[in-house]
Parts: sequence; structure tokens; C-alpha cells
Amino acid sequence: MTEPLADDLLVLRHVIVVGGTSQEWAARSAEQWAQFVGDLGKVADHAGVSCLVVRPYGPGAATVTLDAVAGQCRIAVRPQADGRARLAAATAALQAAGDAIDEQTLDRVLHAPADTAPDLVVVVGSGHRLPPSLVWELAYSELVFVEVPFASFAPEHLEEAIASFARRHRRFGGVD
Repeated sequence: MTEPLADDLLVLRHVIVVGGTSQEWAARSAEQWAQFVGDLGKVADHAGVSCLVVRPYGPGAATVTLDAVAGQCRIAVRPQADGRARLAAATAALQAAGDAIDEQTLDRVLHAPADTAPDLVVVVGSGHRLPPSLVWELAYSELVFVEVPFASFAPEHLEEAIASFARRHRRFGGVD
């Protein structure tokens, strides 16, 4: 994986929000999803985020797929809750296309539609467990845990997570 540059420490380009089970995702209507995504997109765009991705925490396979734009921010709702399955599918797709399978090509496929690794992963739900839906994305990402049920996650929670990110000193695994 490509480590972010030192001058990119406070730049927030790619944010992932992960939360909810397939049942929680299915409980929202198409109109509720459109409103939810639009509201989150406004917050992300205001913060300068270029790509916001929403994924389920798991278990099960959610069925909602959505693409939207809010200002300069691309928003993608992706239902795959199993990070291992996504990694295997990415590898198979690269192999079928005849592309090299290395860190750069896996980064490109797994981070799509974003063009960078996530800067911030917002985990919605209880506790401090890492989401199984994100295997590859956690290497250089800051984590913010928002302990609210997914059904209650709202734009103000994303604003708080982004503010928490802005207050952090990112060391990318280093200690000082």
C-alpha cells in the first residue's frame, strides 16, 4: 500500500462509513437511502472529501447499491460486507483481465471509486471491534467509532467524526 505523503496529513480525501447489518440496510426505503446519502454527502463535500463510501458492517449481504454526487464529493453505497470476499473478487478480476496482481493494482480495485486509500473510517455501532467488511482499507486509515445504532446515524455524527480526525496527529504507525 502506498503511504500518504507528509503534506497530506490533514487532507481528507476518502472517507468510509461502515455500519449496519443487511437487515438494517433492507429496513430503509429507496427514498430514505437517497435522503441519507444526500445528507451525508453534503457534510463530506463541505469538509473537502472527494469520495465517501458507505458499507455494511455485516453479517450477511446487503442489497443496496447507490451512486451519487454532492458538490465535488462522489458517494458510493456498496453492499459487500465480507472484506475477504471483496479481496478475493478483486484478485480474480485482475487475474481475468490479465493485470498484474500487486499492491498498486489491488489498491486501485479495492479503493474504487476512490483513487486513494481511506483517510478516515467511521465505524457505526457499539464497541471498538474492527469491521470484517474492511480487510485492506485499515492500514493507513484513522478510525473513529460512533456508538449509535446504524438506524440513528445522522449527518451530525459524520461531522463529529471528521472533527475528531482534524484534531488528531497522524503518525502512520510511527511512535513519537
